[in-house]
Amino acid sequence: MASTATLESTASPIAPIDVSRAALYEGEAWQDAFRTLRAKAPIQYVPESDFGPYWSVSTYKPIVYIEALPKLFSSSWEYGGIAIPGKVDELIDGEVRMPMFIAMDPPHHTAQRRTIAPSFGPSEVAAMKAEVQARTAEVLDSLPIGEAFNWVDRVSIELTTGMLAKLFDFPWEERHKLTWWSDMGGNVELMKTPEDMAKRQAALFEMGGAFAQLWQQKAANPGKDLISVMLGSDAMSHMSEQEFMGNLILLIVGGNDTTRNSMSAFVWGLSQFPDQRALLESDPGLIPNAVQELIRWQTPLAHMRRTVMEDTEVDGVAMKKGDKVCMWYISANRDESVFKDADKVIVNRDNARRHLAFGYGIHRCVGARVAELQLTCLLEEMAKRRLRANVIAEPERVATCFVHGYKQVMVELSHY
Repeated sequence: MASTATLESTASPIAPIDVSRAALYEGEAWQDAFRTLRAKAPIQYVPESDFGPYWSVSTYKPIVYIEALPKLFSSSWEYGGIAIPGKVDELIDGEVRMPMFIAMDPPHHTAQRRTIAPSFGPSEVAAMKAEVQARTAEVLDSLPIGEAFNWVDRVSIELTTGMLAKLFDFPWEERHKLTWWSDMGGNVELMKTPEDMAKRQAALFEMGGAFAQLWQQKAANPGKDLISVMLGSDAMSHMSEQEFMGNLILLIVGGNDTTRNSMSAFVWGLSQFPDQRALLESDPGLIPNAVQELIRWQTPLAHMRRTVMEDTEVDGVAMKKGDKVCMWYISANRDESVFKDADKVIVNRDNARRHLAFGYGIHRCVGARVAELQLTCLLEEMAKRRLRANVIAEPERVATCFVHGYKQVMVELSHY
């Protein structure tokens, strides 16, 4: 299904702005580009990029509209999947397709999501709380006061990787492999050339081998972990190797990169708005709302992609069958028509929960409650100890337009 967008249907009031460029995110320079797009071309056709042509959707309401119509705007891996690199009916040299349920349409998506979703339900997440609190307390109590360290490594990665290891019942002493595999799985910059694809796939096949062993162990001795849940379901017990690996990538990237980068945004964001940090420190009752606000402000996955299944219009803009559509959550969460003073962290923002960082509709993040639990416990345990993370240098960021995150955030802890 090749794109058939025409010149007439793609006319824009301003020159195309390619917001898929990695440099925009590495340098945290994406705000002005999206501000211009929201004001002048909220739905714009970009004919050339490192990932080919695409529609760029940068405001809140059109994204909700597109997300609500999964039959018209497909997520299926068969048509390119959920991220901007995916090509339609064309494989990058050496690429192996790895289907995952987020990159499927109903009914396959429905059946597989229904298998996983109960593991992240309200009662299951509530049962996790005591262990998450204890693990968070242990990590925080191991940190030095008044000495510089990288918050990403010592806190964000440690907490999220530990949670993943628990969910999968993955060998605890090898849990940091999950971080490496997550980084490789979520980096769309490694999907441009055959050489990068080979590097990425070597890491993912290593992951597949490790989890294949775990799969065999759980087949013989099932438990309550996610692998055992998959094995016990009709929808997922007979997955191909590629589909198994695809779903692992989804669950690992979804459970690691996103929460990890929101944890890092906690210290960086509040350091940029010290009045809001002081407000939160004075009133821990604001923590649940502040968690939503920090997720909105950070938006740990910058975009999701869909493929148009038949000619259609969105807000008067004509899209053609086969066109690639990128929904920029990172921009929608800064849409001033929805969020006043959207570039600011406002811990008592009254509509913070309206953010699109978890997506919308049938593909909304299945693990959202677990992410919220981990972030809430981190803020609560910091508050109990009256700990403040003081950022002492500009963060080093990830250079990709998909996972919006941090490599390094140097901090020193103090008490308030």
